[in-house]
Amino acid sequence: MKKITALLFIVLLAGCGLSDSNDTGGSSSQIPVEVLSVIDGDTIRILYEGKETTVRYLLVDTPETNHPRLGEQPLGKEATAENRRLIESGDVTIEFDVGDRLDDYGRLLAYIYADGESVQQQLLESGYARVAYVFPPNTRYLEDFEEAELSAKEQERGVWEYEKYATERGFDSNAVAENEKTDGEISTDECGIKGNINRKGDKIYHMPGSSSYEQTNPEEWFCSEQEARDHGFRSAGQ
Repeated sequence: MKKITALLFIVLLAGCGLSDSNDTGGSSSQIPVEVLSVIDGDTIRILYEGKETTVRYLLVDTPETNHPRLGEQPLGKEATAENRRLIESGDVTIEFDVGDRLDDYGRLLAYIYADGESVQQQLLESGYARVAYVFPPNTRYLEDFEEAELSAKEQERGVWEYEKYATERGFDSNAVAENEKTDGEISTDECGIKGNINRKGDKIYHMPGSSSYEQTNPEEWFCSEQEARDHGFRSAGQ
């Protein structure tokens, strides 16, 4: 009987040790931390348990500012500035999920809050982040984050302003260059006034949205009606 009791005691001790080693701190409690610096749009440096530690935000990705291979990506500085603004807006706390606490680079993986408001969700809502790096079981707020991303996408905010910039693999800087090139060629917002010269030699300008705008082949483009008039063109309505 003594041997059985001793064996049972050893098993119970082993079980307690195993539970402690697998404890990932997956509760939804928030831990107050001191922020030392903002590194970029999805990474900060904090003082945690008496040590300086880098934290990588869970479930989001923002454009890079100083990547060794990708360099600085469009809206990277803006995403960093928005992250800094949010971080500085209140007391910062972090929250762990049920999975790994550390990534392959030894950075803490956590949800970040400023005065109780999710920094990740606000970055997604503003369009400066995309949902990414989804590794179960660290998916506690995935649905909420996807809704925030969809809202920004539908309103073409931030990274969603440029078609095909935000992809499942990351951010494609070439897509922004192509978007800007296209906008420059056929801008109907800034320099989209068409100047046409008809068979009689009349110089007529056509405003975007007018009935004859789409079928008009322009000889010149103008950025304002005054510019068109200065070049001897008159409005199509005159």
